[in-house]
Amino acid sequence: MNIFTEKLKEVLSSILPITVIVLLFSFTITPLETPLIIRFLIGAFLIIMGLTLFLIGVDIGIAPLGSLVGTTLAKTNKLGIVIIAGLILGFFISVAEPGLIVLANQVDLVTSGQISSISILIVVSIGLSIMLALGFIRIVSNVPLYKVLTVLYGLTFILALFTSSEFLAISFDASGATTGVLAVPFILALAIGVSKLKKDSKASEKDSFGLVAITSVGAIMSVIVMSILTGTEEFTGHLDFAIPESTGIIGPFIGMIPAMFRESLFAILPLLVILLVLQKIAFKLTKKSFSKMIKGFIYTFVGLLIFLVGVNAGFMDVGSVVGYSLASLDNKVYLIVIGFVLGIVTILAEPAVYVLTYQIEDVTSGYVKRKAVLIALSIGVGLAVALSMVRIVIPGIQLWHYLLPGYIISIAMTYFVPKLFVGIAFDAGGVATGPMTATFILAFTQGAAEAIEGASILIDGFGMIATVALTPIITLQILGFMFSVKSKKGGITEDED
Repeated sequence: MNIFTEKLKEVLSSILPITVIVLLFSFTITPLETPLIIRFLIGAFLIIMGLTLFLIGVDIGIAPLGSLVGTTLAKTNKLGIVIIAGLILGFFISVAEPGLIVLANQVDLVTSGQISSISILIVVSIGLSIMLALGFIRIVSNVPLYKVLTVLYGLTFILALFTSSEFLAISFDASGATTGVLAVPFILALAIGVSKLKKDSKASEKDSFGLVAITSVGAIMSVIVMSILTGTEEFTGHLDFAIPESTGIIGPFIGMIPAMFRESLFAILPLLVILLVLQKIAFKLTKKSFSKMIKGFIYTFVGLLIFLVGVNAGFMDVGSVVGYSLASLDNKVYLIVIGFVLGIVTILAEPAVYVLTYQIEDVTSGYVKRKAVLIALSIGVGLAVALSMVRIVIPGIQLWHYLLPGYIISIAMTYFVPKLFVGIAFDAGGVATGPMTATFILAFTQGAAEAIEGASILIDGFGMIATVALTPIITLQILGFMFSVKSKKGGITEDED
């Protein structure tokens, strides 16, 4: 049970800080009804248990599948097979991502079904799969990551000129939501396997970074293209968002099980089929190894089901109520300051952040201290959430006012910072947008947008995830630049060699 204890500690460190803050709010500035608080606590418990089981399943089932597929693709030494595998695997791994499922459901809810959750899931997954295949081609073809990102983000902002503010916010949020706890380890495992197709081991190691960054652009572009092809005239700038009433405690959880069971099955079943097919024709695993992976898939399915029930029946309701209550206060400074605090707490509590900070300290041989990275990231993400609240309070400020200069700066910096940091920085956007960002803080933002007169739940209620995902890109590239300046030998590349 060591793995259970380890994952439980990780999840507790992520969920408990938000839970404690909400309880403090409920006894002070945003009083909540007792049934709603109980539902929130039940939801938090289910999320903790669900995420724990889910992450165990990812470790012993999903991630090994990614490694096996990557190794198998490298053995084929055929680019065509690699591309086809990228298209198929990218689609199904995106469909199963919990953060994207939550975001898609919120889009469906907020738009009253005008943009269905299934359409968001399918469109985003198609975009991610195309870019995953493109990322494989980049690795094999030795195309520098910064050049690929320059072209992709250039195309993205050109396409953005032809879409609406509503879809712009959703598209960039989808990018952050789809690179989460399932997709990132799977994609990284694939990247390491595919990079073995290259003969240069040092170039291979460097190019294993950046694949997450490329796939996340696919999510943005796919939603923008969908908006252009379907037209967005029917969407108004402000939609009714019903703040939930206390309608019982256990009932909402039981009522949510059938729908979440279908969603979880829809998400996990295709990956299971891929495992079964490849086991038959390529893997030939021992009975013990194969049984362990099947057990991992069962854990993943059960964990995803419990997680989604907890999120939808108890956790996000309170997030929207707290956001609504704070935004309804006369002094809007409370909303901005608490948004900043929530951002800091979220990033400090994200287990993957600690993995990232240790990785950077190791790569730079201690030149860039992990504490410096952690402080910079926490302040950056806190500012990102606070700026999202500012955007709600002042409707004249639009999302592109943040994203356009932010990504221009990010892309410009790729030409000056050590190239290894480019991949790490852009991949880090997925680290920052963890389970709490895609659930509680998303609901918090939408609740605040509903309360502010002149704000739009569809325009201002989304875009927060996008802003949070942008922050680590800038922060870590700045640190990379600082490292290159400090290094007497001229940068990380020489040190690494």
